[in-house]
Amino acid sequence: MTNGDNAARPKLPFLAVVAFISCTLIRPSSGFVDVSGSNHAEEPNNDEHPSLPSASSQATEDEYDDDFFPPIADSDDISYFFSTYDLDGLHWALSNIFALSPRNPQNNVNKSIRRELSPKLVSRGGGDNYTTEYKLLHDLEQARYLARVLKESKPSVADYFQSTVIPIYEEVLKNIPPLEDLSRTKGLYAFTKADYESGIGNVYNKALYIETADEINPTWHTQNGGSLLNNQLDFEGIQNNWFGHGQNSPTTSTTSIPGALVVDNLLSTSALQTIRQLLLRNTHWYQTKTPLEFGKYVGSYVDDGLHDPLFLQLAKQLHESMPRIMKGHELKYMWAYKYDSEWESGIRLHADQAAVNVNLWVSLDGADLEVEGFGGGLVVFTAKPPANWDFESYNTNTEFVIDHLLRPTNFANLTIAHKPNRAVIFDSALFHETDRYRFKKGYENGRINLTLLFGEMKMGDGDDGNAGRARVGQEL
Repeated sequence: MTNGDNAARPKLPFLAVVAFISCTLIRPSSGFVDVSGSNHAEEPNNDEHPSLPSASSQATEDEYDDDFFPPIADSDDISYFFSTYDLDGLHWALSNIFALSPRNPQNNVNKSIRRELSPKLVSRGGGDNYTTEYKLLHDLEQARYLARVLKESKPSVADYFQSTVIPIYEEVLKNIPPLEDLSRTKGLYAFTKADYESGIGNVYNKALYIETADEINPTWHTQNGGSLLNNQLDFEGIQNNWFGHGQNSPTTSTTSIPGALVVDNLLSTSALQTIRQLLLRNTHWYQTKTPLEFGKYVGSYVDDGLHDPLFLQLAKQLHESMPRIMKGHELKYMWAYKYDSEWESGIRLHADQAAVNVNLWVSLDGADLEVEGFGGGLVVFTAKPPANWDFESYNTNTEFVIDHLLRPTNFANLTIAHKPNRAVIFDSALFHETDRYRFKKGYENGRINLTLLFGEMKMGDGDDGNAGRARVGQEL
């Protein structure tokens, strides 16, 4: 979550001021980068490659000073735009910030608009001068996938990945020591002079290829009556189930935990297919975790590339469809994670700083091996952090949480098995963790989840383990 430095922010989100003073600017309707042709530092000629990123409808230093846009949007900025469903404004802000960042490969050439990465992005694993073996293997697999699937439709892009990107990744991977030799950095590997001479600085953690939902499915705005959600869902029944006074609908199951429910087939078929393609093709997977500490999964975030208008529209439609659950809870944040199929464990025990968590699995059908004892889904416990705990206390001191919060409840939990297009909607303050998983090998078969966070966390009462138990599901 990007909630640091809030104390230093003005009461009105910074981007709200930016939006006000720039209301006459053109707001782009799609992502700033559309790499339908080659996009790399060696061939920056826009005449030869007309779809290279352009700052013509984006902020540049010729138009604004360095401080016109912040280096990163925070949750207050996102909530500000979302509170009035100004999705165009939110996309405008996020895409302009992204366009000015080092993620934009055109900025390797046009140094006048390049900024350094936000320290927040670097600290959470999104830096561009270090990696992990599993992250670089993911990027290599994605590059091979793009070289294959784009060979007919976009041959110049496919050739760029085949002839330039793939050899760089393969060469640098040879230089990464075994994981056990990187214990001091918990598995992180800092790029060396030899790596930079191989060209890693031109391709690593760059938006080398971005497709928009409009390109993938030009009619997504109107299909299914304009809804990304399954129009057979009974959202009134879903809300009743959330508050504990409803009966299961055919697409919803209540749970033993108030404020937690499972919804199958959340998305329409076309929306699910479009989201899968966005997440498989777009090179906006910039976060790596320290594998010896957190496991092996890569992340993409709404404030760092995951801002296609379809994702923002999905947040709006979820918010509108469940007004009683979402009352007073604006969109705060969004991310997607892809998990290494060579690993068996995902995100460890934690709680998220939000009121409502919508966790959606968009993995391919048949990718989950469905091995007994490896549910591949989510374990949601009944305990919440006590009111006087801070984020670091409940998300870093795992042993204390287990002993003082989970053990007194006899580890009461709801374990939900993984299933494509299944959503778990729950009080985000409840402690939860990824269940063990086993998926087929291969880039397209990885476990993928999309998470949307709404509102402010409501922590447990008191200051000890018993007082930190959940008391959720009350209608607002």
